[in-house]
Amino acid sequence: MRLMNWVALAWMAGAGLVSAQQGPEEGIIVTGQGTIAAAPDMATITLGVTEEAETAKAAMDGVNAAVSAILTQLDAQGVAAKDRQTSRFYLRPVHDNRAHKDGQPPRITGYQAGNSVAVKVRDLDRLGAMMDAVIDEGANDFNGLDFGLQDPKDALAEARKAAVADATERARQLAEAAGVKLGTLIRMTENSHAQPKMFESARMGMAMDSAVAEGEVEVRAQVSMTFAIAPGQ
Repeated sequence: MRLMNWVALAWMAGAGLVSAQQGPEEGIIVTGQGTIAAAPDMATITLGVTEEAETAKAAMDGVNAAVSAILTQLDAQGVAAKDRQTSRFYLRPVHDNRAHKDGQPPRITGYQAGNSVAVKVRDLDRLGAMMDAVIDEGANDFNGLDFGLQDPKDALAEARKAAVADATERARQLAEAAGVKLGTLIRMTENSHAQPKMFESARMGMAMDSAVAEGEVEVRAQVSMTFAIAPGQ
């Protein structure tokens, strides 16, 4: 009987510990958002070359020659080596997928090779000319054009301030609606992304004359804040 009592006490103590850890946090918990729009000062474009040939070597040779010419042109356009990086490189067979009466698998009719390079353009005034130049050198594969900020630090700082102000106002409104007074700040955490994002309305594909629209980028910040309820409520 004594052993059973000790077991019951131990179980109750453990249950009380779990309940204390899982209990709701006291106070008013809110999340605030802050968004700052800014004019971009750089662009990242992913460009490359895709070639097909009867042999793997011929396909690779065609890609290598075109990419070499593109890199030379990027040098001439003033794009630093640190601002370009290979993002995709592949070689794969091309199959004839038509059904065969003899039930044999599709035969290989050739090979496709490709090489893509992500390029950062820090002088937007030269973007259109750079795109025209690489097209002339054989670039035939474009996988995106994104505008951004070289240093989003200042914009992110402003977005953080806006997020804190937003969260504080939300907490004030909730306290007023509940008929209590807002107390001091207990805890604050941040969940921000320094990478700027394009506005959907500002995105634009490449036209025949390589004209592009820069639009604006937005830098977002998010904070979670916990406020105490003032004593005496």
